[in-house]
Amino acid sequence: MASIRDLKKDINNVLGDIIEAVYIVEAANGKQDSKEGGKIIDGAIETFDDLIARVNQRNVDNRKAHLMKVRADLEKKATALVQDLNKLG
Repeated sequence: MASIRDLKKDINNVLGDIIEAVYIVEAANGKQDSKEGGKIIDGAIETFDDLIARVNQRNVDNRKAHLMKVRADLEKKATALVQDLNKLG
């Protein structure tokens, strides 16, 4: 299993890339600070906060299974945010 540090980096990189992509799409379309883009960014930030808090939980029965669930949730939520991003562009 990958280290917790790698999981935290993955969470940061994936969600950071989604936020950056929102800014790029908005700049390319000439409509910066759109409500739709702001909603995607807020979703990415909320997801980041939630997943990091779950990674830092120490009082879980099976730590490995817990972290695997966090990684699966990252993939699911990131996919949903990317789908929203694709609708934006």
